[in-house]
Amino acid sequence: MTLPPRSAVVHEHTWNRESVFATPDGWQKELEAVKGVLAEVKKYPGHLGDSPDVLADWLELVHETENRVTVLYLYATMEQSVDTTNQDAAAMMSQVRSLQGEAQAASAFAEPEILSLRREKLDGWMKQHKRLALYAHYFDDLFRLEKYTRSGEVEAVLGLLADPFGNVTTTYGLLNNADLPFEAARTGSDEELPVAQSTITTLMSNPDREIRRTSYEHYNQGYLTFKNTFASLLATSVKQDVFMAKVRGFDSALEASLYQNNIPRSVYDNLIETYKNNLPTWHRYWRVRRKALGYDTLRPYDFWAPLTNQPHVTFEQAVNWISEGMQPLGEAYVSAVRKGCLEDRWVDIYPNQGKRAGAFSFGAHGTHPFIFMSFANTLQSMSTLAHELGHSMHSYLSRQHQPIVYGRYTLFAAEVASNFNQAMTRAYLLQHNPDPQFQIAVIEEAMSNFLRYFFIMPTLARFELEVHTWAEKGKGLTADAMIKLMAELFAEGYGGEVDFDHDSVGITWAQFGHLYSAFYVYQYATGISAAHALADGILTGKTSAVDNYLKFLSAGGSLYPIDALKMAGVDMSQPEAVTRTFEILASYVDRLEDLTAR
Repeated sequence: MTLPPRSAVVHEHTWNRESVFATPDGWQKELEAVKGVLAEVKKYPGHLGDSPDVLADWLELVHETENRVTVLYLYATMEQSVDTTNQDAAAMMSQVRSLQGEAQAASAFAEPEILSLRREKLDGWMKQHKRLALYAHYFDDLFRLEKYTRSGEVEAVLGLLADPFGNVTTTYGLLNNADLPFEAARTGSDEELPVAQSTITTLMSNPDREIRRTSYEHYNQGYLTFKNTFASLLATSVKQDVFMAKVRGFDSALEASLYQNNIPRSVYDNLIETYKNNLPTWHRYWRVRRKALGYDTLRPYDFWAPLTNQPHVTFEQAVNWISEGMQPLGEAYVSAVRKGCLEDRWVDIYPNQGKRAGAFSFGAHGTHPFIFMSFANTLQSMSTLAHELGHSMHSYLSRQHQPIVYGRYTLFAAEVASNFNQAMTRAYLLQHNPDPQFQIAVIEEAMSNFLRYFFIMPTLARFELEVHTWAEKGKGLTADAMIKLMAELFAEGYGGEVDFDHDSVGITWAQFGHLYSAFYVYQYATGISAAHALADGILTGKTSAVDNYLKFLSAGGSLYPIDALKMAGVDMSQPEAVTRTFEILASYVDRLEDLTAR
């Protein structure tokens, strides 16, 4: 199996980057134009309180400029993600990161200056001027964060730090996706199969246990070979989180992260506690999987081993199944999905040489919501597509209904829409195809998803909190210490049912770039919980469930995420949704045990 070079990928299978900028020259011209706009920003310091119109002019300018920078970043990302060896794309990314830092520094004066106008004055201006009225939530959030906002001079310095601080993530990405070598996997007949970020998921679900074993071992060994470099990068990122929290006056990096989106600490604690209380469900699943495979010992490279013949799913079939699953949301939603996937080229579909790992959805006001993935003609690939289409439709509807200032939603809300699409599609497939082998395959897809979002991510969340605590207490963040912690947390989750190599499991933290975005990973687990609660409401015909969910998707960032989800029909400040999702997980384990026992 040889991956094609990027140049050999069929045009129709690539995402529509030319809809963003027709050529790289167009991108460069826009970069220079935005630099020129930043000169306009210099006219505003000291004048935001001159009149309501001046303030409105400023807010429109700054948010429009931010969006233009995002579009520039999007295009550079599209170029670099599909070919991490592309030096021109790397140069573009460097340029736009510098521009981001300049933009942040140039606008850093504004929030302290707006805060100095005081809330009463702004409330009066909003009542009298429609241009300012739409910023009510923006101002509310600004004053909520007031005590953690520093002077204009300090905010300018923090803005300038964005570029050099961002280099740690860039370096991780280059090492992880471009420079990290992996020994090839081997079949029982000693045939070699390339191990790469874009192939590892497919290799780990191969029926051949020798392929899975060698893929797993060689993949992890690649990270272990560079364990000290990866540890240094993660330690630097963690220390940056701690630094920023201290500068702003937060007691901890976790508090800083949660406060940014107005998330109560109880949400994090409830998740971790509920997860720990329900670990026996995972222990039972390992036993069911081991028996279904007929093994004496279950190992981590058996987690994705197929329990039945996996259906071949083309990209077109995946789009059709997802569209059928999302029919309860209405024809407008489904039509947008079909057109985006099959006509407008939202998706960069298949793997190629140099393509980075993972999948994501990304866009801006004025662009399509693009999807990056490596489709492998499997149910799991269909699930990934459904997940990313959840993000994309969330963005699509938010941008349709909200101005630029509210076009972005928080990470906490983001993982709801993605997991919701998977839950709805899965329910459709289980309902409409009673064949036991197909049912097993769908449940395997479900368990693979739960494994990532409801087992690995909560474990990473526990790891992340502990590592940040170490940094806050001045404890050294070494590779061996982090490997030991990670292995201990996974051992607790395995409950003695899985035989594992300490270092191979312990290096898992190095494989997740999510850890470079502070306290991101826990939101996968809260997201999958809210998603299943909301999907249940729609599937059981709960009154107004569809309308409320569509309102949530259309709200963007105009509400705090806890409030937006309450509007949709779930209260994530309480642990019930997490508990209910563990009940759903347990039901899948029951169903799988019954089907495989037959």
